[in-house]
Amino acid sequence: MTTKIRPRALVRASGGPRYAVALVVDALGTGLLRPFLLLYGVTVLRLSASATGIAMTAGVVVGLVCMPAVGRWLDRGARSTAVAASMLVRVVGVALLLVTPAGDVGLFATAALFLGIGNQAWPAAHAALVATVAQGRERDAALAGGRALRNAGLGAGGLLATACLAGGTTALRALAVVTGLAYLVAAVLAWSVRLRARPVAAPAAVDGPAPRMRALLAANVVYVFCLNVPEIALPLVLVTQLHASPVWPAVIFVANTVLVVTLQVPVTVLMSRFARRTALALGGVVLAASYLGFLVATSWSAPAVAVVSVLCTFGEIIYAGSATALVTALAPAHVVGRALARFQLSTGFGLAVSPAVITALASRGPAVLWGSLAAATLVSASAVAKER
Repeated sequence: MTTKIRPRALVRASGGPRYAVALVVDALGTGLLRPFLLLYGVTVLRLSASATGIAMTAGVVVGLVCMPAVGRWLDRGARSTAVAASMLVRVVGVALLLVTPAGDVGLFATAALFLGIGNQAWPAAHAALVATVAQGRERDAALAGGRALRNAGLGAGGLLATACLAGGTTALRALAVVTGLAYLVAAVLAWSVRLRARPVAAPAAVDGPAPRMRALLAANVVYVFCLNVPEIALPLVLVTQLHASPVWPAVIFVANTVLVVTLQVPVTVLMSRFARRTALALGGVVLAASYLGFLVATSWSAPAVAVVSVLCTFGEIIYAGSATALVTALAPAHVVGRALARFQLSTGFGLAVSPAVITALASRGPAVLWGSLAAATLVSASAVAKER
């Protein structure tokens, strides 16, 4: 069964106009601060790079630990309130950043903790809200539309932040203030939607626990590596192995953002002619093919790597358009919150470990890096296709 792209219906299925504006404002704020949080700790607070990195990693890890509680809250009916709370938690994080004195790594770590909790809780809360408003393939398109909007906001926020960096310490503090205000405005808009789901009791006919989707969640840890390929793997390969200009990683990253923003919804709608599980497995095959393409391209030139990166982005788009949609379709209504929370746990874990894994594999050469990623992704795609 396929659906058509109808902008008004898509906005309505995504939570309505106010919620769409909240998504964009929230993404703008995240785009302003997220790439430069490390710089804030090192430049403004005079912390060491290692201490700043450890504090940021701890924030992500503790944010993941909070996900089971978020899942239970969602299963009790929270929707727009949960989304708004994930934004307000980040307001607290930004406020703590602004009052942190130079050299205070403890308070910086606390700020990173609140930012991490909000960043981890938001995807599950957003997906649960969309799953309440829309059903079937319209829900898949709405989830894709939300991702496209978010990527547009992240890209615009990142560009604005880059333009402000020439201002030094003062500019970084100003970026933090604007980020906090953006999160606050987004939280108010999201809360104003006032959407709540009626808690659903487990049907009497259902025996045993809800499906744990072990293969899907394990595969997702590997799939999510694709999100860090443009940000970590390709810059590492281009600059250290091909000795290319730093302009090339920037071009690839911008192209990735533009393609996701413009094609996420159309490709998701096109893939609706396939079963969600089939689409997700196909996305893994495309990603694996792109990794093998990178292996060949790294022996040629930076332009060849850029061309292959387009194929990798298509794999990412197929994966992103089918993975969360598959979870919401598989999970019974009374445990959809916990299912989404477990899915976010696997996503967050994959994002957390992928930088270390990618850099470790890259140190052993292109064949080890791209061959390992391709093999692991193909195994994951096979596991997704076979799980029932």
